[in-house]
Amino acid sequence: MLPAATTMSEQLSRDLASLRIDRSADAAPPRRWPGRLLLLGVVLGLALVAWKVVVPYLGGRIFRTAVSVTEVVTMSPAQAQVELTATGYVVPQRVSRLTPQLEGRIAQVAVREGDLVRAGQPLVRLEDADRRSALATARARVATAQARVLTAQATLLEADLKLRQQRTLQQRGATPLAEVEDLAARVESLRAEVRAAQAEVGASQAQATAQRVELDYMTIAAPIGGTVVSKPAEVGEWVGSSTPILELADLGSLEVEVDVPEARLQQVRAGAPCEIVLDAFPDRRLRGEVERVSPRLSRAKATATVKVRFVDPVSELRPEMAARVAFLRGAALDARSLQAPPKVIVPAAAIVRRGAAALVFVVDGDQVRLQPVQLGPAFGGGFELLAGPRSGTRLVSNPPPGLADGQRIKEAGGN
Repeated sequence: MLPAATTMSEQLSRDLASLRIDRSADAAPPRRWPGRLLLLGVVLGLALVAWKVVVPYLGGRIFRTAVSVTEVVTMSPAQAQVELTATGYVVPQRVSRLTPQLEGRIAQVAVREGDLVRAGQPLVRLEDADRRSALATARARVATAQARVLTAQATLLEADLKLRQQRTLQQRGATPLAEVEDLAARVESLRAEVRAAQAEVGASQAQATAQRVELDYMTIAAPIGGTVVSKPAEVGEWVGSSTPILELADLGSLEVEVDVPEARLQQVRAGAPCEIVLDAFPDRRLRGEVERVSPRLSRAKATATVKVRFVDPVSELRPEMAARVAFLRGAALDARSLQAPPKVIVPAAAIVRRGAAALVFVVDGDQVRLQPVQLGPAFGGGFELLAGPRSGTRLVSNPPPGLADGQRIKEAGGN
């Protein structure tokens, strides 16, 4: 019985062993790590591309890049010599603002705004009936005083003649001495009366002269020759010594007055040539010359006033015209240089070089457009523009390296 039982036990052990799980396969390490590294490299590469390309591209369209702005300008050949530019106004150097000496009501206005007048020409007359009456009264007093003088002189002459006769008789003993002395005293009294009458004549004449002057004040004449540059007061207006009636300006004395910063005054000297451009005539260039520099500076603005005269007469000049003055280095301009056509100039700071091509970023609202340009010779801090945007077009100055066509921008210092 035992051998049979042993045999069954061994058979059962072999069957159980055959049912055990073989774990030797799980102990071996997997062979998948090269694929995972390759996937990680692809992900990192895509992230780098997104950081370098996609993020700036989207950022340029979502966020605005701050840039400095310049523009295409039109410059004359003479402006290649420009040392300094300043803006100012045309100002007459001889101006007269008329106010009456005495108050009164305007009776007549003989000129209109824009009229050319000569020195001494009557312009405005005030009502003067009362002044004429006062003058007539003063003259009557003069005549009365003069009549008194004549009467006193005649009486004196008669008394003096009688005195001489009485002295002759007194020397012969025919007339008492006391009577002669009384007559001599009478003559001296008459002489005093003559002097008093003559003094009264002088006083009356002085009063008449004063009335004559006041009457003359009723007519206001031009103190200088010039042009009426303001609307005169109207007939019937009551004016006083502080009421301006009209303004005269000598348009032959017009000069441009500009303010030059104190730090730039060393670039300005008397007699230096200038080029003047009036805002009213932007296509015309005029020759100018520094007339003088103000000896006194403005403390508030830290500037000095520089006066520039016109070398050539300009018939269209008007006071208070806005003007731009370019102070030039070198010799004075001649008429031929003014006839040379102006050039369209693009600033050198706005040009971007990409290979052989020259391009500029044109500011279009809050975006930029990349535009090719054709450049000519260098000129005045830039290049002559043969083909490209027109004068006045705003460009990006010193474009940032990452700036792209269509990107949104804002001006540096703005919102």
